[in-house]
This record gives sequence, structure tokens and C-alpha cells, in this order.
Amino acid sequence: MIKTERILHLKSCRGRKVRVVREHYLRERVPCYSSLCQADCVNEGKVLPRDLTHYVMPDAQVVVNFLEILEFRELQGIVFTQTACQALHSKGRRYYNRLRSLVKDPRHDCVLFSNEFQEYSYCPREKGESQEKWQTRCVYSAAVWYYNHLAGMINVVMITEDKEAVAEYNSLNFGVYVISVQDYLKNFWPELQAAHDLYSSIFQALQEKEGEGTEKEFSEHLPAEVLEAGIKSGRYIQGTLKVNKYQAQNEAYITTDGLSNKSTESVWKVLVYGRKQRNRAVHGDEVVVELLPKTEWRGKVTALTEGQGEDRLGEDSKSSPMPTGRVVGILQRNWRDYVVTFPVRDGSQSQSRNSQRILAIPWDRCIPKIRISTQQADALQEHRVVVRIDSWESTSLYPNGHSVRVLGRAGELETEVQTILIENCIHVPPFSDAQLKEMPVNSPEKPWRVDPAQVAERRDLRENRLVFSIDPQGCEDVDDTLSVHQLSEGTWELGVHIADVTHFVKEGSLTDLEARARATTYYLADRRYDMLPAVLSSDLCSLLGGVDRYAMSVLWELDAQSLQVQKVWYGRTLIRSSYQLHYELAQAILNGEQVEVPELAELGSEEKDAKLTQLTDALEMLTHIARHLRARRDRGGALELEGVEVHAQLDEEKNITALVLRQPLEVHETVAECMIYANHWVARKIQEAFPYQALLRCHPPPRQELFSQLVDTAKVMGFHIDTRTNKGLADSLDQAVDPQDPLVNRLFRMMATQAMSQALYFSTGAQPQDQYYHYGLALDRYTHFTSPIRRYADIVVHRLLTAALDVEKSAGTVKALSSNKEVEEMAHHINSKNRAAQQAQNLSTALFQCLYFKETDPQTDQRCVADAVIYAIRDNGLLVFVPEYGVKGPVYLQNKEGQVVAAGQDGNCEWQSGTVRKQQDHISTASCCGTTTFRLFDHITVRISVHSNNCHADSLNLDVISNKPHQSAQSQQPGSQCRAQLIQEVVRQNEEAQAVEKAAQRSRPSREEREFQQSKTPNLYSVLEEIRELALLDLEMLSQVCATTA
Repeated sequence: MIKTERILHLKSCRGRKVRVVREHYLRERVPCYSSLCQADCVNEGKVLPRDLTHYVMPDAQVVVNFLEILEFRELQGIVFTQTACQALHSKGRRYYNRLRSLVKDPRHDCVLFSNEFQEYSYCPREKGESQEKWQTRCVYSAAVWYYNHLAGMINVVMITEDKEAVAEYNSLNFGVYVISVQDYLKNFWPELQAAHDLYSSIFQALQEKEGEGTEKEFSEHLPAEVLEAGIKSGRYIQGTLKVNKYQAQNEAYITTDGLSNKSTESVWKVLVYGRKQRNRAVHGDEVVVELLPKTEWRGKVTALTEGQGEDRLGEDSKSSPMPTGRVVGILQRNWRDYVVTFPVRDGSQSQSRNSQRILAIPWDRCIPKIRISTQQADALQEHRVVVRIDSWESTSLYPNGHSVRVLGRAGELETEVQTILIENCIHVPPFSDAQLKEMPVNSPEKPWRVDPAQVAERRDLRENRLVFSIDPQGCEDVDDTLSVHQLSEGTWELGVHIADVTHFVKEGSLTDLEARARATTYYLADRRYDMLPAVLSSDLCSLLGGVDRYAMSVLWELDAQSLQVQKVWYGRTLIRSSYQLHYELAQAILNGEQVEVPELAELGSEEKDAKLTQLTDALEMLTHIARHLRARRDRGGALELEGVEVHAQLDEEKNITALVLRQPLEVHETVAECMIYANHWVARKIQEAFPYQALLRCHPPPRQELFSQLVDTAKVMGFHIDTRTNKGLADSLDQAVDPQDPLVNRLFRMMATQAMSQALYFSTGAQPQDQYYHYGLALDRYTHFTSPIRRYADIVVHRLLTAALDVEKSAGTVKALSSNKEVEEMAHHINSKNRAAQQAQNLSTALFQCLYFKETDPQTDQRCVADAVIYAIRDNGLLVFVPEYGVKGPVYLQNKEGQVVAAGQDGNCEWQSGTVRKQQDHISTASCCGTTTFRLFDHITVRISVHSNNCHADSLNLDVISNKPHQSAQSQQPGSQCRAQLIQEVVRQNEEAQAVEKAAQRSRPSREEREFQQSKTPNLYSVLEEIRELALLDLEMLSQVCATTA
């Protein structure tokens, strides 16, 4: 080891230059990370393969400016130097971390060489030498060392943008070639067009980076040392900038815990008003703000704005002044890939000889326009393009960026779907050949079979347990199956059997790394992107009917009377699912309906009846257990919340034919309750085994101020909502029922859902045990164990459970688990990806809702006219819910011309001159026709149309056409209202009878009833018979009956 000195020239917080001398140690043996090494280097971890034609060594400026090109997986054998890595660090921590992640990723053939610690490659900086020249010389010296160290077995190509370096070094040493990035791509990767296009885009952006002039548009950011000192002293506030997408030009907020009031457990917001005060900060950046004097504090805009949907509950409609500040510094840029649209060009766009500078409009309204230099401005008009921001100087009104790739023409389905994925940072390329090589084979020529060694190790449940699955119709990735079995007269066994994904996906494998990166399966309206390759997700891991599968099981022995747990068993099992049911089929069996079970179709009648009876008994017992489990959680305060789940029904050509709302069935709750039970018991097991490194899932209590709209709205209706505890909230929601309108309670539950905080994964070593609690489920510990095919968190939990069982058995040495820090980092990553998946799913649903209505004429098509319920009042309009389509949105009562909605005596609405007056529970418009009032929970009729925007996502537009509830065309026929009343009365009586039957937990059907699949209580057949008889009555008699029932 050789000791030397390194001189650094730094700048102090006051701007003075400081000369720092540090000790620097050189070593002869530094790992080269090449599989061609003959010098016995200690190359731990990833090494470069030997089957390459050359290694690539980019210089510092190439790494700083063209890292995106070096991230292409096709580019192999890249050696990043310590010199280049340090140069990138000076650009920003985000870029440095990106390079470190790239080097660690085994899917990329690249390594990091510590050239500045290698005795023979180190180059001290010469007097008067510029930093860029010294960095280039260091990288070239490292390239020469590499070639000599590997005994000339492979050529080394150094790539640089320094033309002088190319001329000086290219022919200096045999086997070490120095060329430009463009020449390297042209000669070695001529068919990698995406890399060529990206190079051209970045090169143009660099060429025109300084084109804005010298006049400052924004104030300079304060140095990091000043920001840190200001945060510590309390002068400045640190937080994340969140732009209000409905007021993107003016309103942004800094959400921070630094201003939290512990007595109310609230988190305050600091308003940043206007782009000047935002000072070049972009949505998502970590910023530092300085509060303005109280005389300059402002309130937020509370009126409905263009494109506005649902407001975050809890925001008071009164615009009282709130803390207001300005951005003085940026701690961390969180720039990502953005989708922009190149607008139709006008004469104002600047143009040079070779390129044009275009102000591209981001798809996300929270992002400012981005200036792009391109030679394809005309060809890309009205196209969606992926861009990246390079810089935002204080002399420029807009950030500068470069294009990465073209997605397609705006408005096309595939373009819009890809836009949704990119905007949510979802990267789902096809699985690579290397990953697919890790997969087991299952083909007609070589079918997969159970390993005899696994049969010996696992508990075999194939012959002695009736196992079945209940999933959505057409489900391919069957994660879970159930079983219920009577062990003795006083004991039942409940079993939850989950796909054993960890048997096929080994920790650290390429498939595991890809699954971890994706973290979840992404479900969109017309497709899904699997977390695992199809051979696992839809075949060998999927617990399909009639085939042998590996499983991880939890089995409870329950007392037959009290259903208390007597014993619980965890372990690996071998199962064969007897039935692959879908929800509607399982519910029909429970209801005693005549149904056809596919697995029984080819059996004789006697055998079929016996097996159907066995299946029915199992489903009924499962339902009985689930009811008991739900009642136990209800007593603890479990919440029954309401969400809107809309399914886009597609034909074979992927055209949308209908919007279908998910209909709740009791069997949904039955399956969910069993899964919740398994997740809870597994959470207990892994937390007890690994108190500081288990992956659990908590649901923090919501902040009380977010309940304000729910509480105030319920108060208007005469209900009191207790939000102090989950038990109080659950009981209050159960009592807040309007007998005349069941939608009132549904909307209350939707408001409560909107106010909830998000459930999050966490490491048990990162939080105290009193914060493990799951507020919504009312459980002290909870995790996710039951869906490992589509959630990476479940794979982690399976590995933890296996390790816990190994510890319990003391079977040899247990593999060291991840540390608390590693589990917490993983939890943070999975949480982020889950949010992205949920947001992408919502945007995809909204896209298909727009596609559905885009094909209709809102003026003539009755599908565009629907009933809507008012659930919130705003300054210039309403927020409504359309239950038929599961749509929420704004309805304007005042337009831009100042006209207001006025209703005539028949309820039909039109625009007239007038005024709007808002109260807490209603809003009124006054015009020459009189006063029209809209109250909370009124039913009105709206017309649905699509508002198209080339630069942003399409949105639904709701216009009020009547202040009365919507009446279908059929209900307007003579006598049809009376007939409808009678039908409703029959159905109501039937529902009441079924409710009584359900509450009493009906006794098991008799043999006679089972034989004919009939129920002694009113069923669907008897209802339809009564309706048929009513339909035969003449109108005169019908009117008399109507008068009697009224």
C-alpha cells in the first residue's frame, strides 16, 4: 500500500474557495471483476462474462450526460470507473444512486472499477490541468491497465465526447481504442435504433442548453449548508412539493410533519402560490420553503375548476388564509420520465438550422411545459412522446429536456395505455430469455410432475381433504384454495392453502429480482402485466382444478360449538383442488339454485348428487365459520367500507360494450374473511419468530380533520358520526341509514373510505409494537400471505414463514434473513409500486369509461342520461355520484359567461342570467325564472359526455338537465308506474323474507328440498311468478290495486 496526498478545491457556504489536502492510499490488488482475470483478483459478486468481443469504458462526461444510453441491457461489458462515478455524484445524488443501482443489478453486464485506488492506474492531477481533461486521462489510464491486466485477451473501447482525446489517445496503445459515443453506436450497435434516437435527442439538448439568455427569471437557490442550518434553526421548513392539478398554475402545497399539532394529530400544509414562488421546483421534489409574513398568507380556491373530479375529503369549503411560503432551495430532485404531447406548431416556436425548440405540454397537469430541441417537430405534432428533464436554469421560464422515445398518436388506445404506465413509473418489459431459462418446463412433450422428494417432505392432502377455489370468472392466477373438514364430532378443521411460489422462485434469482422490481401484478381494464412468467402465474403455481400442486397451508382445528382455535398448523403441503368455482356459481350453490358444476358434468346422477351435496355442505360450513369470524372482528371495531368497482365489459375485439358495477355477494365476504384470518395468523407467527425483521402491514388511524366532510354532511341529514375510534365509526355508519334512500348510507361509507389513510408494509424493527395495529380490520397484527403469484410482499412473507418453521424445528442452520434496514427499504419500494398499480388501474378504468361514452351521441343516446346523487356542495356547483356507472364528478351551476342553471316547473334545466348562493347543505340559483335549489342527497338527472383534450387524458363531463330524479323511458308508459310499484313491493317483501332468513341463519335444507333445489321461503321463481300474474291484469284492475297499496 502506498500513501499519497490528494488536493481538493472546495467552496465554502460563503462562496470562498478552500484548499483541502487529504490522505490517499494506493493498492496493487484492486478487484477487476472480469471472468478473464488470470491474476487471482478477489472478485466477489457480479463479474463481466468472458464471451464478449470487447469491454466498454465510458469517460466521466459520457457517464454524466449519456447514462440513459448506458442503461440499455443490450450494451454489455461496461466498466464504470470511480472517476466517472464521482463526477456523476457532483451532478446530484439521484443520478449517483441510479448508477449504483445499475451496477448492483445482475441483469446488466456492468461493474464498477476503483481506478483511483489502483497503484498503476491512478493519475494525480497536474498543475493547471482542467478537471475534465484530468478525468479523461484517468479513464484512459484505467482502460490501458484493464487491457494489460487481462493480458490482452480482450480489447477495451473507451468512449468519449472529447474530440481532442480521440485524436490523442486512439492510436497510442494497441488493443485500447478511443472513439466517440456516436461512432461506437454506429459501428457496434447499428440496429439499436432506440439508442441512436436517444443519443441525437440528448446531443441536441446539450447543444442548445444555454439558449435562454442571461436575464434571471427566478431567484437562485440557497446553498445546501445554508438550507441545512435554516431547517435546524426553524427558519426554513422542509417538505415535498405537491401541485394542485386543478389549479396547477397557481397552487402548490408543502406537506410536512414539521408543523404538526400533536394535540389534534394533524399535518399542516404550506401554500406556495404562483410559479415565481415555486422557484423552479417540480411536483414531487423535496424542497425547503420560507414562510411569508402573515399579511401575505392566502387561502385556496374552492370553486370547481375545469377537469375537476372528486376533492380530497376534509378540505373546508371556506377559503380561510393558510400558511404561505416560497421555495428557497431544493434538497432532492425527483424527476422521472414524463409523457408530453407536441402541440400543433405556431410561428412562436424558435427554430435553428438543424432543430426546432418546442414547448411540449405534459400529460400530467402538475408538470410545467418542457422545452425540447428536436429535428422532428413537424412529424411529432399531436403525438405522445416520453421526455426527461435535464435542467432548469434561473434564466429560463421552463425546464429543458430531451425526448426518449415516441409512444404514438394521441388518442389511440395503445398510446394511452402506455402513457398511463409511464406516468406511474411502471416498467414491464417482456421477461428475458435468461429469466425464462430458470423456469421449469411443462409441455405436452415433457409434462411437469411432482418431485418424489417433495412428496416425502410435504404433508399430502390430495386424498383426504376436499379442496376447492373460489375466484372471479375466468381467473387464471389462482393463488388460494380452501378446505373445511370434520375431524371428529366436536372438531372442525379449516384450511387455507396458498400457492407455494417460493419453491419455484429462489431468492436472488433473475426471476426473483424481476418480481421484486415489479412488486405486483398490474391489472388494467383490458389487460394485466404479470409479476411472474406465465408458466408460473397461470400454470405451475396456479392452484388449478384436478392437478397436483405445491402449497403453503395453514390448518386450524376449531371447536364445533364455539369455533375457538384449539390448534394451528403451518407448513408445506401437496394438494389437488377438486373444484375451480367462480363467485357467482358458489353463491348459486349456497342459494340452493339448480346449477351445473363443470367438474360434475360427466358423472352419473346419483354420484353427481352425492358430490354436489358434499360440496354444498362444505360451502355452508365455510360460510358459517366466516360469519363467526366477521362477527368477532365487528365486535373489535372492524369497518365495512364502500368502494366503487367498475368493470369494462369487452367483446372479442377489445371494444367496450358496457360498464358493469361489481355486485356484492356473501361468498365474496366468506372468501375474504378466510384470507384475512390466514394473514393474521401468519403475521403473528413471523412477528414472534423475527421481532425485528418481519414484514407486516399496518393501517394507521386516519387524521381527524379528514372526517370533517363526512361528519358535517351526516349532521345535515340528522346523523351523528363518531370518528374517535374505529368501533365508534363502524357503529355510527351502521346507524346512519335513510329508509327512503339506501344510497345515503353507501355515500357515507364512500366518504369514510376516502378519508382513510393508506395501509402500508413495514418492518417490525422500524416501528413500536403499538403501531402494528390495522385500523380497518381491527387486528393487532396483519400481513399479506395469500397472494404470492401477484404480490411480492407475500413471497417475502412465505420465506419468513419457512424460516420461522425451520427455526422451530431446529433443522440445521437457518439462512440469515434480511436486516431490519433491508426489510424497511423493501417495504418502502413495495408501497410505492402498490400506489402506482392502484393509480394505473383507476386511470385505466377512467380511460375505458370515456371510450364507452365517446362512441355515443349524448343528445340522443339514452345511455348518456342517468340519475345522480349530490354528495357535496361547492361555490359554483355540485359534486355528484352516478350509481349506474360508478362515476363521480362535478356539475357546474354557473358557467364562464356568468349564466346559471335554472329549472322550470317540469324540472328541465337551462342556462340563464342570474346568481349563485351557496349554503352548507344546499346551493341556490336565482334567475328571471325564479329560484332553483339543490340540496345534499337530492337525486338529479345528468347528461354524460366526453371532454376531449389532445394534450391530457379525456374526462367525463356531467351536465344537469333536470333537478328531478331520472325516469327511464319505460316508466313513462301508461300504467307502468303502478305496475312498477307492485313489482317493487313484491321484490321488497321477498328481500325482507330473505333478510329474516339470513339473520336466523337458516337451518339446513331437507333432503326433499335438496332434491328439487327449492327453498321453502320466497325465491326468485316465486317472485317472477307473481310478477307474471300481475302483468296479466288489465289496466283498470291494476289501477285499483295501486290505489289499495298506496
